[in-house]
Amino acid sequence: MTRDLTRYPFQIRPLTPEEGGGYLISFPDFSECISDGETIEEAIANGFDALAETIAALEDVGLPVPEPGSGGAYSGRFVVRVPKSLHARLARRAQQEGVSMNSLVVSLLAEGLARRERSGDAVTRRRENAYLMEPSPEWQEGD
Repeated sequence: MTRDLTRYPFQIRPLTPEEGGGYLISFPDFSECISDGETIEEAIANGFDALAETIAALEDVGLPVPEPGSGGAYSGRFVVRVPKSLHARLARRAQQEGVSMNSLVVSLLAEGLARRERSGDAVTRRRENAYLMEPSPEWQEGD
């Protein structure tokens, strides 16, 4: 099946000098698909190459390919490793509050994200510097 890759929205943001400079491109429909380039045009070209490879890999193993603009498939689950000392603190806090550690962590993450979004922190400012690019006929597959 041939897909029109230009229908997939993408985000571009400048990379800091510490990150190596240039531009980073990501596709909201594919959490595993990113690329970069020295210029915006190069990042877009490299991004569409990466997108084509990502879609081919998903199809090769029989996994579903997200539709353009779907935002990708999020299971609501992710695994994270934490230091043993933090794990112990979280377990004690969950026990004190009479909730599962999973519920406690979800609550703490939600509170932290809300606080950062309200405060206009560096993460929010970086997000504001990212450019959400809607598909354009100018960026044709294979250009």
